[in-house]
Amino acid sequence: MKRDISLWQLGGFALSTFGGTLLHFLYDLTNKSIFAAPFSGINESTWEHMKLLFFPMFIFSLLQSRFFKEYKNYWCVKLFGIISGLVLIPILFYTYNGVIGKSPDWVNIAIFFFSAALAFLLEWRLFKNDSLKCKRPHLAFGLICLIGILFVVFTFVTPGLGIFQDPLTGTYGLT
Repeated sequence: MKRDISLWQLGGFALSTFGGTLLHFLYDLTNKSIFAAPFSGINESTWEHMKLLFFPMFIFSLLQSRFFKEYKNYWCVKLFGIISGLVLIPILFYTYNGVIGKSPDWVNIAIFFFSAALAFLLEWRLFKNDSLKCKRPHLAFGLICLIGILFVVFTFVTPGLGIFQDPLTGTYGLT
């Protein structure tokens, strides 16, 4: 029997946004611990805010996967949801800033929550309709892991692109 995914997705949204909020402050709370850096926000760059969504969603996906074995398309749906949420953050942030100018903190927080909500809503729809056909779930899982690896690597070896730049200090990564 297929699980009632509505409660699962709502719980995933709640845990991911709560976890992302905690991760936003974790690096500073741990006295800038090198162990917290790969998983938490180390600065105010757009990339770091994407990281705050990725890791809680990934951890929730691992937990949820233990209970959703009957969904053969599980990891493809999760890949679609995670990428949707991650892509939405910079699209909304740069669009808003391009049109209005510098965004207040409450708008950035709203962008984070809206991106998470949309990601979980899209996943819910794909699970409910069983409309995403998945031929290679292991590849989808591998791509999710690759995204996680990139978040870790770019924490320490940060490209000099605008998405990685802290708008407050003008620095990149841990520098």
